[in-house]
Amino acid sequence: MKKIILLIILFNVSLSYSQINPLDVEIVRDNFGVPHIYGKTDADVAYGLAWSHAEDDFKTIQQGYLAGNGLLSKHIGINGAGADFLTQLIESKETVDKLFNTLDPEFIEILKAYSQGLNKYADTHPDEVLEKKLFPITPRKMSAYSFLQLFIANEADKLVLSIINNKVPRENPFKDDIKGSNTFAFNSNKTGNNETYLAINTHQPLDGPTSWYEAHLVSEEGTNIIGATFAGAPCLLIGANKNLGWAHTVNYPDKADIFELEMHPTKKLTYLVDGEELKLEKKKASIYVKVLGIDIKVKRKFYKSIFGPTLKNESGYFSIRTPSLFNIKALQQWWKMNKANSFEEFYEILKTRNLPGYNIGYADNKGNIFYISNGIIPVRNEEFNWRNVVPGNTRKNLWTKYYTTEELPQVLNPKSGYVYNANHSPFKSTSTEENPSEEDFSKTMGFPTYDNNRSTRLYNLINSYDTIDYSTFKKIKYDRTFPTPFNYNYIDLNVLFELDPNQHPEIKNLIESIQNWDRSADADSYGAGSYGIFYYLFGKKYFKLLSDDKVATKQMIIDCLKDTKEKMLSDFGSENVKLGEFQKLVRGNKEIPIYGLPDVLTAMRGVDHKDGQIKVTHGESYIELVKFTKNKTEIESIISYGSSDRKNSVHYSDQMDMYSKFQTKKMTFDKKEIYKNAKKIYHPN
Repeated sequence: MKKIILLIILFNVSLSYSQINPLDVEIVRDNFGVPHIYGKTDADVAYGLAWSHAEDDFKTIQQGYLAGNGLLSKHIGINGAGADFLTQLIESKETVDKLFNTLDPEFIEILKAYSQGLNKYADTHPDEVLEKKLFPITPRKMSAYSFLQLFIANEADKLVLSIINNKVPRENPFKDDIKGSNTFAFNSNKTGNNETYLAINTHQPLDGPTSWYEAHLVSEEGTNIIGATFAGAPCLLIGANKNLGWAHTVNYPDKADIFELEMHPTKKLTYLVDGEELKLEKKKASIYVKVLGIDIKVKRKFYKSIFGPTLKNESGYFSIRTPSLFNIKALQQWWKMNKANSFEEFYEILKTRNLPGYNIGYADNKGNIFYISNGIIPVRNEEFNWRNVVPGNTRKNLWTKYYTTEELPQVLNPKSGYVYNANHSPFKSTSTEENPSEEDFSKTMGFPTYDNNRSTRLYNLINSYDTIDYSTFKKIKYDRTFPTPFNYNYIDLNVLFELDPNQHPEIKNLIESIQNWDRSADADSYGAGSYGIFYYLFGKKYFKLLSDDKVATKQMIIDCLKDTKEKMLSDFGSENVKLGEFQKLVRGNKEIPIYGLPDVLTAMRGVDHKDGQIKVTHGESYIELVKFTKNKTEIESIISYGSSDRKNSVHYSDQMDMYSKFQTKKMTFDKKEIYKNAKKIYHPN
């Protein structure tokens, strides 16, 4: 009987969807396993994207959806409790239900088709299903996951943690090692010819729900784009079509706020706003803990005020508010960006203001280049420093309006011929004379004003050439040299280069190795190896000891150098260690030496591996380089591992060697060429 009821439910769910005929969809796999997906409609293509991505990494898609729907702890136990609590704290399901009909009907069809593709894959591969309760996937479940991801992207999850850990007022959001992302574009004013170049160079985790998946999507409704997406998204999030392309980098305006509530002195769960007594709404989140293999449901209290989700800690009650809590249209905007064919179309789509953040670097075949520090930024009370906790006792602080897209920092077609961003200040995005002016923007918007090593190096490189041809453009993209002096925005290590080696005979060789180093993070560099080991040790043992000015003292540097020497001798048996001996790119049983360090343009960040080594987990991930001419768009790309997360796939690690040698693969929009060279052509069924 239960099986019959389940079948009836699934049947009714399927009837509510516009059914996709898999025979209307073709997946064409190229030499590297990248799917080129052809369909009559955009919905057909969304179905094919769901199927192809599931073929390559169904597990990660499911894990994301489990987290976004409060089911991750049911699958993995206590380790999923944080995500499950967060998605219930922000009321993902309730908000999606409330706002679902604000989505365009055309986009809802895309969500339905993608859901159908995943459900069909799950139906035909039941042994790969992680948690039966997740299925069937629905457009609302997809939207709930996106809702959680964008809340986290706004760094609002960090505010939740600061409350839970009794660390409010919140900590400096820029204190941590920013792991990176770069974008830059040149038009004919800089290239000196009729070519325009765009570097799409995001630095993401190499694995997991926010690692990139490359695809080519083509429909008879105008979609034809090559780029990359995250697990569970029904369109591409970065990439280029025949007419234009864009990249994202993370930006850091103030996108989320903490409010301290003024509680009534005697009335329980009552807070005061402009003297008015208001009652907190009581809520409960459910998470699962496995005990002896049995799911035990645990409940945790939270609250809701007029300002947003609310938590109690040792100091009182605090509410969180961020624009992503009131909007579920981000994926819809990305889908429309996929289909834009001119700058005017693209900008009109941006003006719908549904992406809560991200810098955008843009270029097109008309020679337009564009940069914007994009986002949904609240218009706030000018009386307060919104980087700190603000009073939640007045409606003057209850923001409800946002700056328009036109009011955000941006640059269009500067005379310099270039725009760039490396997660640094939006007020340093082109030539000095043409930058947006910090004075034109409210301090409450919270835009950072710093440079970092990558932005400093990128600016210097661009301005060292009168003109930049395509080979020089690629040379800049793959630069891996630190500027002199270092310009980290979170730490000052320049004392390292002021030491007199002769005054420290015990570590003289190590000091000289670093000081004589050309500052290039090459895999075969001994200086880079010495500095890399030093840098990671300093982060582990000494970073927390820095004073507010973040300047490393001479004694800290000396002590860390001694630790570095000890580690090199104990783990590698030598004071001379190449970076590639210390740092590895690892995929399954394959390990290769790899270039890059945190905050060079080819940024890499690793975690402890084995035998004193680290393995890269974050940094250079998907790279797409685009050349626009009047009549042609050329694309080359590479990804850190391969197109598939299946260990038995030939595409599990087949791009690693090319990636480590700064090589790329040619991509094309030419359908005849794609079919001619295809390794596999099939329908998703």
